[in-house]
Amino acid sequence: MPRTYPSFHPDDAALRTAEETDLGALPVWDLADLYSAPGAPEVKADIALAASAAADFNKRYKGQVAILAGAAGGGAELARAVGAYEEIEDRLGRLISYAGLLYAQDNTNPAHAKFYGDIQERVTAISTDLLFFALELNRVEDAALDAALKDPALAHYGPWLRDLRAMRPYQLSDEVETLLHEKSVTGHAAWNRLFDETMARLTFDVGGKPLALEAALHRLSEKDRAKREEAAHALAKTFKANLPLFTLVTNTLAKDKEIEDRLRGFEDIAQSRHIANRVEPEVVAALAGAVQRAYPDLSHRYYAMKAKWLGLDQLEYWDRNAPLPQSDDALIPWGQARDTVLDAYRGFAPEMAEIASRFFESGWIDAPTQPGKASGAFAHPTVPSAHPYVLVNYQGKTRDVMTLAHELGHGVHQVLAAKQGPLMADTPLTLAETASVFGEMLTFRKLLANAPDEERRKAMLASKVEDMLNTVVRQTAFYTFERRIHTARREGELTSDDIGRIWLEVQGESLGPAIHLGEGYETYWCYISHFIHAPFYVYAYAFGDCLVNSLYAVYENAQEGFAERYFEMLSAGGTLRHKELLAPFGLDASDPSFWDKGLSMIRGFIDELEDME
Repeated sequence: MPRTYPSFHPDDAALRTAEETDLGALPVWDLADLYSAPGAPEVKADIALAASAAADFNKRYKGQVAILAGAAGGGAELARAVGAYEEIEDRLGRLISYAGLLYAQDNTNPAHAKFYGDIQERVTAISTDLLFFALELNRVEDAALDAALKDPALAHYGPWLRDLRAMRPYQLSDEVETLLHEKSVTGHAAWNRLFDETMARLTFDVGGKPLALEAALHRLSEKDRAKREEAAHALAKTFKANLPLFTLVTNTLAKDKEIEDRLRGFEDIAQSRHIANRVEPEVVAALAGAVQRAYPDLSHRYYAMKAKWLGLDQLEYWDRNAPLPQSDDALIPWGQARDTVLDAYRGFAPEMAEIASRFFESGWIDAPTQPGKASGAFAHPTVPSAHPYVLVNYQGKTRDVMTLAHELGHGVHQVLAAKQGPLMADTPLTLAETASVFGEMLTFRKLLANAPDEERRKAMLASKVEDMLNTVVRQTAFYTFERRIHTARREGELTSDDIGRIWLEVQGESLGPAIHLGEGYETYWCYISHFIHAPFYVYAYAFGDCLVNSLYAVYENAQEGFAERYFEMLSAGGTLRHKELLAPFGLDASDPSFWDKGLSMIRGFIDELEDME
């Protein structure tokens, strides 16, 4: 199988300083811990070192893996080979992470776009020399590998070998695997880049002022309804003008995936994602089914209440994220946001706050909203020999504070898991959301406890319910949308109208009759970058939210010893499956009732809001 590297999107942060705004000094990250500049001698040196090491590795081990595994004492030699492979992966990961972070900070900068493209090509070319290793490991007979794993040095890599061999039934010939790997740069990676650069260059005319995507979307949370509607129409107008391109990108990537799925023999359109997430398809189906059955009692019920609060018979789609009339719309300075999150983390465990504080103190966060900057937010682990970086687009709203808490949760998780090394630090997406959503919940509970009055408490509860609906209901609907799109694409190309129709059907099912999905909303599918970069990623958010709701209930009922178990879970990285990770908490995601327990917290918050009527 072709080895993939992070396709994260971000500028030369090392040359920038914190920017003073009415929110205070917003930090920009310092990428010097990776490299001092794109043209730095260290970049060229690492490319040369990686190329040389990969060529030597190929020469030494190609065609020898099965022989080593079956030889007396082969486990120790095989462990040395995996260690050498891991070291090369770390160096390549450092290069692509640096290029990707520069690109994410400003993907309209031609120099950064070229550097990112050049590094992608070089890393792909170098890693072609390594491709044989995973393929040959998967051809080793079970008995021979089991015998080799008795050596403690190789046993250390047992979890990585287990996950690698999950793809064993779907492995293609070396020639085809090599072809797929080398053509990825001009295939799906190129279409991803086209999407990113196009989206970054779009402007939306809101009240005569050209805004970037992030700023335009932010207007949908304005208190003034006329401003929300104005932004919604501006978004729809620009999306509609660019639909032919986004439709082509979607059709091409869906077909590209269908071709590879067919070659590998996957039976389900999301099977490759389930394997990568190390989660059973029936667990995902149980999650999606539980959420869909809960639509009427969750999203449908909540949005009907919200329409009444806003004095409307029915919400328009631009009212969905409107703040309540009693909401505090005062801007939250960056320093206050930092202190809020760190205090919440410290209240759970001092170690959690200590790790998170490093991101603020060491230049690991990029916060300002800038033209060309990737929209949304992410935490990128880079490589274990370095440290993670966090990107947010901070605009001073309560939701931005929650986003900061979310991404720092990822960051803490990535710092703790780094000790597992380059091959085993990565956590499956389904579990990668655990620490982030837990960090959000800690921060929300801290804010809620300090609510000055009942009206403020109501506004905060409503905001949290909306965030949870966006995470659980909306992301499950996204997963349903993707399944329908990829299924329909197998029958032929989809028009923009086809995609828009499916989008409206799925959104209507999930949001319910209290929201009118009027003209223009049929285009809103086109800016969701997860559909482009990571097909079927989205259910991981619902998985993580429901899991954390259950986990938080355990914490509330038995706090003693919880933090220690929690840190052990995060420190495991990708070495354990969800059953093993959740067992110490008495939880089991394969239990059909598990998801209903997670959804009950959202239901309880909505009940509380109803009682405030």
